[in-house]
Amino acid sequence: MFTVRVAVIARRRLAHLARMTSPDTKAPVTLLAPSPASLKRKREVAKELIESYYCQLTQGCGNEFCVNENCASRPGFKQLDNNRAAARALELYRTRAELCTAWPIKKQRSLSSQNVSSDKYKHKNGKAVGSDFDVICGKKQQQDNFQNITYLTEEKVDEILSVCNETGDVSPLVHVIGRIFSSAETLVKSFRKPEIKRNCLSSLPENTPDNLEKDAKTQAVTRCDHSAPCCSQQKPCDCLGQPFKLEELTVDVKSVRRVYKKLLVHNRIETALINALMYLSPDVECELSYHNAYTRDSNYLNLFIIVMENHNLHSPEYLEGALQMFCKAMCKLPLSAQAKLIHLWSTYSSTDIRRMVEVFQQLITYKVISNDYSCRNLVNEDDVVVAAAKCLKLVYFANLLGGMLTIENDDEETSQETSEGSLHQNLLIEDTRYKKGPRVDPLEKELNFKAIDCCRPVVAYDEFVNESLNNVLAMDKDYIFFKVDSEKKFSFLTCPFLLTPYTKSQGLYYDNRIRMFSERRITVLYNLVQGQQVQPYLRLKVRRDHIIDDALVRLEMIATENPSDLKKQLYVEFEGEQGVDEGGVSKEFFQLVVEEIFNPDIGMFAYDSQTKLFWFNPTSFENDGQFTLIGIVLGLAIYNHCILDVHFPMVVYRKLMGKKGTLEDLADSHPILYRSLKDILEYEGNLEEDMMITFQVSYSDLFGVPIIHNLKENSDEIPVTNQNKKEFVQLYTNYILNQSVEKQFRAFSRGFQMVTNESPLKYLFRPEEIEQLICGSRNLDFHALEEATEYDGGFTKESRIVRDFWGITHSLPEEQKRQFLQFTTGSDRAPVGGLGKIKLIITKNGPDSDRLPTTHTCFNVLLLPDYSSKDKLKERLLKAITYSKGFGML
Repeated sequence: MFTVRVAVIARRRLAHLARMTSPDTKAPVTLLAPSPASLKRKREVAKELIESYYCQLTQGCGNEFCVNENCASRPGFKQLDNNRAAARALELYRTRAELCTAWPIKKQRSLSSQNVSSDKYKHKNGKAVGSDFDVICGKKQQQDNFQNITYLTEEKVDEILSVCNETGDVSPLVHVIGRIFSSAETLVKSFRKPEIKRNCLSSLPENTPDNLEKDAKTQAVTRCDHSAPCCSQQKPCDCLGQPFKLEELTVDVKSVRRVYKKLLVHNRIETALINALMYLSPDVECELSYHNAYTRDSNYLNLFIIVMENHNLHSPEYLEGALQMFCKAMCKLPLSAQAKLIHLWSTYSSTDIRRMVEVFQQLITYKVISNDYSCRNLVNEDDVVVAAAKCLKLVYFANLLGGMLTIENDDEETSQETSEGSLHQNLLIEDTRYKKGPRVDPLEKELNFKAIDCCRPVVAYDEFVNESLNNVLAMDKDYIFFKVDSEKKFSFLTCPFLLTPYTKSQGLYYDNRIRMFSERRITVLYNLVQGQQVQPYLRLKVRRDHIIDDALVRLEMIATENPSDLKKQLYVEFEGEQGVDEGGVSKEFFQLVVEEIFNPDIGMFAYDSQTKLFWFNPTSFENDGQFTLIGIVLGLAIYNHCILDVHFPMVVYRKLMGKKGTLEDLADSHPILYRSLKDILEYEGNLEEDMMITFQVSYSDLFGVPIIHNLKENSDEIPVTNQNKKEFVQLYTNYILNQSVEKQFRAFSRGFQMVTNESPLKYLFRPEEIEQLICGSRNLDFHALEEATEYDGGFTKESRIVRDFWGITHSLPEEQKRQFLQFTTGSDRAPVGGLGKIKLIITKNGPDSDRLPTTHTCFNVLLLPDYSSKDKLKERLLKAITYSKGFGML
């Protein structure tokens, strides 16, 4: 913003001085009543002089031996940016400084292999004669012709390069590059495809061919029904929303790449590109913001394609200014144009996509580490970081669209809709602001594509995460922007690919807590208006020996009578125990419920000893209500920020997000079956004679009774052949992952949606991140836990017993480490982000005694007596973590 403002001020000063100053005097004109024509001429002359000084400072005169200290061609001249050059041009105008003659005849370079003698040139009547003069005049004429170039092609660049190589001077090319790349009008016309260039020469739009042949990969994107545009002066397109083919983009990307490869080896040319980009970007931003440049000419997109092919955009020279301004301009593109860019980039290789990711990631990191963000100076208010994030979002969607896609969705997926009384609806009117915020990304809607449709991207998801940004992001503020001020303030939750699972879980935590507070507020209003004593919490009182019966019966009643109560804060009480639930009791409740539910003896889930995962039992005798209640338990665990020890394959989480199971999902859930089906697809022999398979599926129920299912009508008579094997594999996969467990999973998903239907869970998290959110991290880094631990009651990090404690803890085997976590935190799993995110507090609990260590699992507090020896500490600690069960009052 500061750079743009300075540039605007400098331009205004130039225009003002041109109007008020005479070209022949240094002081403002003071003549009385000058004629309008005279004033106009003087302003034009002044403007030309100032512009000449400006060009001399930024582009030079072309003489590499120039001795003018105010000329960019002078050896050793320090390059100026546009703002400084404008200010310097004003000073030179006031002092009437020396102005170089444009395009002087170059002196021959003194090379060891070429000696130029003094009699090389002879004079007659003051004019040079001879063959060398003809050569020089020819070069001069060519250079003059270069000034008339209004667009670039690869052939023109090669022609200018050849002249530059002969003269040993790249100044002509520097001037052309600077002029073409600093103007949107000229850059848009440049590097057109050969077919498009021929169409432009025809000047007759009706003669433009409708179908352009292209060898490159084609893909359907938003398309215009009319012929491809032939020049930048085309009429506005009235059907941008219609599908169009990628081949109708008029820029020749391959040609652009070849040109950049030739240009970027010259430092002066790259400097010209940087300066041109700084000059171009503000104008492009203005044109897109206020003049609908893209609506008037869809070829306006070409300049963004051309600039993004520069492989050096991530270098420091661009990061300091040019790239920042370019990102701001790119953000002004309408959604239809962004969609075209995404479709084009989705055809790029992983190397090209990774290069573009690096460009925007470097800019974000550069801005983050060079600024000191705080609660008063939020990173959300940094225009450059915001612009780079928005640009990176285009690359992210291109990365997904170019990957392996599974477009088939579960169309029958339904979420539980709750019907509440009119009073309840009226009480929720003031809460409508809470429900604001993006649920469907505008780009997804424009592309008719969801991020979940991609099961394997071109570039790994981790490469889009920016750790520096996560470290300075104030999630409490960002969440407010996401939910309330999404139209006025930018929230990085709208770009979840930039964030770590831990950062996103913080946003989800705020969302859940605000919803709980909202439910409590509604309860208070009910009590005041109707005089009813409504419970502000979701209170469950259970017996430890009958935990499943008590919990599921109570949850079934709530889900039937008033499902909105599921969104209240959970409060668990074990009958006969004194523990007060501040989080720790709920953790143990979930742990006990999960252990019971996934007991193979119950028969609701089948356990695979090879994968150590559970899958829905298609022959289970349990009714739909039981699976619905299990879904509610999973949803409540996420809603109340608890970790569960569940072991589902990844396809379960994909199906919870609305996708159907596919062949690739079998690799995780049914690996043996997956390999068998892959072998069938890859088999090149006579499948019918060699394997003798029919369109049937056979499996056994809980009691070992074989069950046969027909995939098609008369399946026992249809053999699997080389021609229909793909159909067989598709039907087999669909039955195992979808049809056979449809009843059970539908009920399970319904229960899960009862709790999470208003949550941004699907918007923020990918399936693998939801698994991590529910199950926690499998990596137990106790060194990270030690670094994050705090001490109280007289203990410090250097206390003897503290050093002994960590020495014992680090030496424990994996199983006992999990027991320790269960004892101190209420869960044997690490939360999202690892053990370093747990705030464990070790406090002194009196002098040496025989008392066992105790904990407040709600607050992760370990009370440790000051034991006299390390052996006694180990004996007491192991006994505590081994036999801990239940809650009592200390």
